[in-house]
Amino acid sequence: MEETLASQKMAKIDLINSLEKISSEIPDKILKLEGFILKENQKEKLEILIFRGYSSSTTHPIEIDSEKKVIALTYVITNFKLYKAPLKETEENFIKENQNSVFFLNRKNWI
Repeated sequence: MEETLASQKMAKIDLINSLEKISSEIPDKILKLEGFILKENQKEKLEILIFRGYSSSTTHPIEIDSEKKVIALTYVITNFKLYKAPLKETEENFIKENQNSVFFLNRKNWI
């Protein structure tokens, strides 16, 4: 049920581009998006890092043209984790996480 709700929300807004805009104004934070791509009725792990207004995927190719959606495939984001930049090998960089797809659209939640 939650995956369906998240998919509906993402259809209404371009979640990743919106998070990139917020990230560009908060340069000392990294937001990690975890979820999956739906491909031929199979789920493939998806991981995207957003830092200083740019997205980078560790699992799939992404679009670098700002006029296009970052991920053209059908995807669902299931978890968001916020870290303090720069990343270190210890867990001391971790700030918070949330599974709500709109939680980090509020700039106050990046603090």
